[in-house]
Amino acid sequence: MPHGDLAQLSAVIGGLGAAAMLLSRTRAQLLAGLAVTAVGEATLAAALVPGADLKLLVAPAGHAAALVVGVLLVGAGAVGLARYPAIVPVALLAAAPFRISVSIGAQKAYLLVPLYIVLAAAFLALLFRALRGDVGRPLPPLLAVPAAAFVALAGLSLLWTRDLRQGTIELLFFLFPFSVLVVAVARSPFRSWHPRALATTLVALAGVFSAVALFQRLTHGHLLAGDVARANAYTTYFRVTSLFKDPSIFGRHVVIAIAVLLVAVWLGRIGFWAGAALISFLWAGLLFSYSQSSFVALFAVGVAVSYLLGGPKLRRVLLVGGVSFVLAGAVFVAATAVNDSARQATSGRTRLARVTWVVFTNHPVVGVGIGGQPQASKDEAKTQLSAKRDRSHTTPLTVAAELGIVGLLAYAALLAGATRLLLLLTRLNRALGLGASAVFLALFVHSLFYSGFFEDPIVWGVMVLAAWAWIALTREPGPPQAPPSPKFTGVSKDGGTRRTPSQLQHETPLAD
Repeated sequence: MPHGDLAQLSAVIGGLGAAAMLLSRTRAQLLAGLAVTAVGEATLAAALVPGADLKLLVAPAGHAAALVVGVLLVGAGAVGLARYPAIVPVALLAAAPFRISVSIGAQKAYLLVPLYIVLAAAFLALLFRALRGDVGRPLPPLLAVPAAAFVALAGLSLLWTRDLRQGTIELLFFLFPFSVLVVAVARSPFRSWHPRALATTLVALAGVFSAVALFQRLTHGHLLAGDVARANAYTTYFRVTSLFKDPSIFGRHVVIAIAVLLVAVWLGRIGFWAGAALISFLWAGLLFSYSQSSFVALFAVGVAVSYLLGGPKLRRVLLVGGVSFVLAGAVFVAATAVNDSARQATSGRTRLARVTWVVFTNHPVVGVGIGGQPQASKDEAKTQLSAKRDRSHTTPLTVAAELGIVGLLAYAALLAGATRLLLLLTRLNRALGLGASAVFLALFVHSLFYSGFFEDPIVWGVMVLAAWAWIALTREPGPPQAPPSPKFTGVSKDGGTRRTPSQLQHETPLAD
């Protein structure tokens, strides 16, 4: 990186700003957190992208026009979101999945450009509302404290990371912006139509993704992922990616939509046949992804939802069937490993777990820094592949290797706080709480077999949803109460002393 020292300083500043923003209780604290985070983001971007490439943003006419359009979109969005802040969560969810290929000079990446545009607009809208005095509700400590600790530790760890560039990318494009996402959602007003709007948006997005996947399966083309297209030429099956670069990312988005539909069907919020038809359509698209991690996540959430909402007989069937399925899967992997290897049977995940564990055992306290696990695995486990191929596919192991035991504690506290808030929300609104819990469970299980847990905006979105909705529902006004009886005390208009009803009751009446 051309400006490594600037990146490290910016990471510390941004981490402290994000933590202050998440923990903020007053308007002054919120404004300070927003400002410091913005400074950290801007200087991180300057440190990551060389000056020659930054000049290309305005030099070619095409880049300049795109930049102007982006600024206009952000400005218009900020005006709309400041006037109607209740649509912030839905707008963020609608933009969350989409990635666009961006090239600036030598810098090329697939970025969440639509989300960043909406998030920048939400940031400006929140800033304007805070300056006006409308700061909304702060995050509860159950989520704010562990989230702030995790983000601050990640920012600080750039000081000792093994891969400065990758760590800067993780902070610049994921952890710091998603901290803003959490605050923007938490500070927006909650409305009764939000649960239905969010669920509809999630299912509609998954429907589009499945439709594209089925089209790819029929045409055997139009894949965005070149590596998957090349792999399909050497296999007897055809994997689809929909609008994503990876089949597992596509599968994750479909699984969380199916999870919401399962809860809606069980609770009668949608007709059985309509729900079954939607689930079948989504499943058809998911099938051709051949994503093992997505299938495992779907199995886990399907069993969990049905076990919670089904009767005693169904629970016994699910318990026996679930145990049998897990044992059968273990036997299949063991049998496959006899003929081939455990690495082939698990699509290389055992090797990734091994090389990641080596890094953790060598750096158990604070790890090798954010983004540093792949490079550290290559160096310390003596692998023959590129560092990119050594990236852990298990989030707890990634956290352990990059942030050590300290990071694991912050990670566990964050999961525990989110889980507790989901349970509290379920007591107030069963459908919303169970739907959000099903999504969170699917994302967590998926993260045990595929990387990208903290890099997924929906993970942060569902955690803040639990806090945001719980606070709003606990503060809803109760039934109106009769006003207290007036007390007749003080001085009357004619200068006499007013008496309370009890005093009048005990007074001796005047004689005629």
